[in-house]
Amino acid sequence: MKAIEQYLIEVSLKREQVPSFDEYPFCLDAVRNLSKIKLHPKVTFLVGENGTGKSTLLEAIAISLGFNPEGGTRNFCFNTYKAHSALHDYIRLSRGVKRPQDGFFLRAESFFNLASEIQRLDAEPSFGPPIIDAYGGKSLHEQSHGESFMALLLNRFGGKGLYILDEPEAALSPTRQMAMISRVHQLVQAKSQFIIATHSPLILSYPYARIYQLEEGGINSIGYKETDHYQLTRDFLNRPEKMLEILLDMSSGELTD
Repeated sequence: MKAIEQYLIEVSLKREQVPSFDEYPFCLDAVRNLSKIKLHPKVTFLVGENGTGKSTLLEAIAISLGFNPEGGTRNFCFNTYKAHSALHDYIRLSRGVKRPQDGFFLRAESFFNLASEIQRLDAEPSFGPPIIDAYGGKSLHEQSHGESFMALLLNRFGGKGLYILDEPEAALSPTRQMAMISRVHQLVQAKSQFIIATHSPLILSYPYARIYQLEEGGINSIGYKETDHYQLTRDFLNRPEKMLEILLDMSSGELTD
C-alpha cells in the first residue's frame, strides 16, 4: 500500500486546548503522554494495561471519523448509554488524499447493542434488503459471540476500508484469532487500514504493523517480541509448572499437592 493511499496518517492531541491533565480523560496515560502518533498504513496496534486509556483513545478517533460511539458504521446513530468522553474534541486527525470506501468501529463491550439495533431496524418497514444480509444473513443474536464476530469480519468488512477494532479477541478462541489474522491480511491486501487495541499476543503477531505501548512513562513504538504480552506468554508456555508454582505461592503462601 503506497503512503498516498493511507487513509489516516497521524493522530495528535491539541495539548494547548486541554483544560487540565489532572481531569478525566486527560489524566489517562494514553492521553497525558500523547503528542502525536504516526499510524502504519496497514495495521496499528495499541497495547497496554487496563486503565491506560487505549479504548478511550480509540473511541475518540472513531467519533472524530464520524462513527457511532457504541460501534457500527457511520450510518448507525443508536445511543444505548452516553458514556463516551469529550476527547474527540481535543484530537486532530491527519488524513491521506484518498478516502476509504468502507469503515467500521467494533467495540467488544457494546457489540450486543449493535446486534440489537440491527435487529430493531430490520423489523421496521423498508424498501431495501435487510441490514443483516450484509452480516451473513443470520441474526447476530442467534450465533455465539465468536461466530457473530467472525460473521462481521468475513461478510461486512469488504476492503478499501478503515476499520477500528477495540479488543476483538474478547470473543475469539485462539483458533479464531488466527483466522482473524488471515482475514485482516486479506483486507489489507484489498487496500484496507486497521487500528486495533488488543491484549492478544496472537493478534499482535501480524507482521505488517506498528505497535504502540501505552504506559505511565509514555507512548512508545516497540517490536512484537518486546511487548509484555509476548514475553509473559512465552515465559509461561516455556515453563508452565514453574510459573504456576510462583503464582500459586504468591496467592496462598503455601503449596499443596
